Amino acid sequence: MTDTTKREPGVSWLSVVLSAWHDPAARIFNIDLLTALIAILLPWTTSGVVIAVVLWIFALVPTLEVRAFLRSLARPICVAPIAFFVLALVGTLWSDAPWDARLYAIGPTAKLLVLPLLLYHFERSPRGSWVFVVFLASCALLMAVSWLVAIYPKLSFKPYLSRGPYAAASGIAVKNYIDQSQEFALCAVALAYPIVAFLRAKKILLVALLAAIALSFVVNMLFVVISRTALVTMPIMLAAFALIHLRLRTAIAALCVAAALAAVIWSASPSLRGTVSKFVGDYQQTTMQNNVSGMGSRLEFWQKSLRFFAEAPVIGHGTGSTRGLFEHAAIGQIGARAEVVANPHNQTLNVAVQWGVIGIVVLYATWTLHLLLFRGDGLANWIGLLIVVQNIFTSLFNSHLFDFHEGWMYVLGVGVAGGMTLRARRDDAT
Repeated sequence: MTDTTKREPGVSWLSVVLSAWHDPAARIFNIDLLTALIAILLPWTTSGVVIAVVLWIFALVPTLEVRAFLRSLARPICVAPIAFFVLALVGTLWSDAPWDARLYAIGPTAKLLVLPLLLYHFERSPRGSWVFVVFLASCALLMAVSWLVAIYPKLSFKPYLSRGPYAAASGIAVKNYIDQSQEFALCAVALAYPIVAFLRAKKILLVALLAAIALSFVVNMLFVVISRTALVTMPIMLAAFALIHLRLRTAIAALCVAAALAAVIWSASPSLRGTVSKFVGDYQQTTMQNNVSGMGSRLEFWQKSLRFFAEAPVIGHGTGSTRGLFEHAAIGQIGARAEVVANPHNQTLNVAVQWGVIGIVVLYATWTLHLLLFRGDGLANWIGLLIVVQNIFTSLFNSHLFDFHEGWMYVLGVGVAGGMTLRARRDDAT
């Protein structure tokens, strides 16, 4: 493994970057910078992330140590995401979808191939924490912009950066409220670990700073805009923290305080009450009136997807087959029952329809192996575990492992945190 880049006094970072042509340590440093760039861009842009990832791969390839890299790929935590891509590739052979749809459906799994590369790189690099720090800073900046857009919706960048006639939305500067809520929820809960650690070390100023940042994310979600997915999964993430990192008495006290705060916030936040009320309203609109709605339409998608899965339970209908199945099921239907989608908004069903039980096994093996990777204490273990838990539970209502934004949050977070964990275990063993 390559040692940490060492800079002599007076040598600038620019000099280190430019020396990469001759210095292997500087190449590692440049890859770290590109990874940090990906983390900075992720909350803001999709095309920027794609460009940065391509540059990252080109920068990584010359630094690979073939034997060490092949040993790394043989680990189950790397085999599982690779197997997912291979399954999607092979699944094109028995799909009835047009070839352009089959090839397009491979794309969501392709990002998983970057995960083993990240694990390999950050097992040798000591700068994984940089990625998390800059991602937090980027999300904090987005949160500040979100407040501005909530006050002046016309300040939104969305109409200028997105394709299509998108109207300015209150509190949404870029992308959408689901992606923004995922980022803010992750940052807010992830900060719980360093807050408790600094509190035990009696570093009150750091506790106050991080608590203020975490509270700002929560307040933004509760009073500006929040997705129903984040609303459901954030308590689960907080419960995971309490169970793992707090003593029983402290966890019970924290639960009581959280319940009291939730009651106060419920009475003070019209946005929160409106979001919760949509669960019942959507269900009634679709089941009783056959109207298209958020949650109601999802229930319709899930029912149809279960029927599709029952028709081909072992290997599924093949890669890219989902839209065609919904199109056939919509014949003669009206309203919500006539909706045609390529994504049933549930990760398990999305996989089951295309690749059957085989796909489900690969999906849950991937999640399980990555959960087991983050057993133990430490910030990297906590962040990695939190990212996997968030992806599992949000994927009940979306296909977040396949979605661009949430999928890259998973790949980047698990890859960096996993590499840091592997590095720490290796150092402890020597």
